[in-house]
Amino acid sequence: MHLLIATRNADKLKEIRGVFDLPGLEFSSALDYPEIPDVVEDGATAEENSAKKARTLARVTGHWSLADDTSLEVEALDGAPGIYAARYAGEEASYEDNVRKLLREMSEIAERGATFRTVITLSDPDGDVRHAEGEIRGLITHSPRGSAGFGYDPVFQPDGYDQTFAEMPLELKNRISHRARALLHAKSLWNDLLGD
Repeated sequence: MHLLIATRNADKLKEIRGVFDLPGLEFSSALDYPEIPDVVEDGATAEENSAKKARTLARVTGHWSLADDTSLEVEALDGAPGIYAARYAGEEASYEDNVRKLLREMSEIAERGATFRTVITLSDPDGDVRHAEGEIRGLITHSPRGSAGFGYDPVFQPDGYDQTFAEMPLELKNRISHRARALLHAKSLWNDLLGD
């Protein structure tokens, strides 16, 4: 079976393919379809954004499509940046820009609890969707640590660990992260549908 991963983010693509390894599953991604415009993520929730990406790519290409959307919910910031995590410092913001803004806004805050939450959506070519979720709690560190990972990984330290995601080996992060948990949940739900 062919599965299109509805992202052009090479870092995210690597993580998804590393976890979602069902036998007989062939992958492509939005990178293989440069003629398709980026999907505007204008939903009010991670579920809406994830579904819109999966459904759009599935209908346009005729392939089953898998999309995800992730929110970073910082308790002391009333849940911000939330679903706007990837563009927290602006539409063209880099990972570093977003991290700098988050640390600036938390510079005087002692309570640093946060939750990463990922919604995975699978769409068939007709646009029918189903969802799976995963989340992990942790804290926002006072400064970036580590050089692996991407996004907020250098400042997110999951509960029960003394390393940030950016300090962890990829194999460990891919077992415990919000995206890994969502993907593992999705695999358990959709194994019969997508596997051999």
